[in-house]
Amino acid sequence: SCFIVGHLCSASDIIRTIRDPEKPNTLEELEVVTESCVEVHEIGEDEYLVIIRFTPTVPHCSLATLIGLCLRIKLQRCLPFRHKLEIYISEGTHSTEEDINKQINDKERVAAAMENPNLREIVEQCVTEPD
Repeated sequence: SCFIVGHLCSASDIIRTIRDPEKPNTLEELEVVTESCVEVHEIGEDEYLVIIRFTPTVPHCSLATLIGLCLRIKLQRCLPFRHKLEIYISEGTHSTEEDINKQINDKERVAAAMENPNLREIVEQCVTEPD
């Protein structure tokens, strides 16, 4: 379980610095993500399930899907261990949470979104580490 604690820290460190698509703040500063929003479970030998539950700043946040996409891309790139990733909106914090949860956990839809140059540029700006 010492691994799990380490993996928990690395996952929350990775998402802490993601920037909001519209504001100059990080998701952590806006309390969209917190340390307690990350769960890590061992699902196999050297493989872990990482569950992130994030809280949009407003219940009708139009950027919730984009934020979920940023979380997924950054974690896929940066997690130093084999993992499955599930990303959800915290229950009851968004008006269309079910739709968004489906979108951000659908590999094909995520891949399609990342093929859109405008969207990809926004995601890159949000997930790039500040110098």
